[in-house]
Amino acid sequence: MFRRSSRGQSTLEYVILLGFVVAALIAMGIYMKRGFQGKLRESTDQIGEQYSAGNTTSEYTTTTDMQQNEVVSPGGVSTTTISKNQQIRTGSETVSALSAE
Repeated sequence: MFRRSSRGQSTLEYVILLGFVVAALIAMGIYMKRGFQGKLRESTDQIGEQYSAGNTTSEYTTTTDMQQNEVVSPGGVSTTTISKNQQIRTGSETVSALSAE
């Protein structure tokens, strides 16, 4: 009498299965992200202490050499040409020993 169509049922089963797979991948992504962050933290800890502004002393000298030509035409139109712009920075930076807390 009644004939059931299995085509719609199998399509629905595939959609539900796909939904479970996507949900599992999303849930797994959180744990993968935490694992990656842990490995990154471990790597940076092996390098040593990180930069601390309170323990860094620096002394730099910056020398700037610039040539600029400005031409003002009648009517107030100004044209500026920079033919040389050089900046030299010399000095040193020292990081003092960090105290263990």
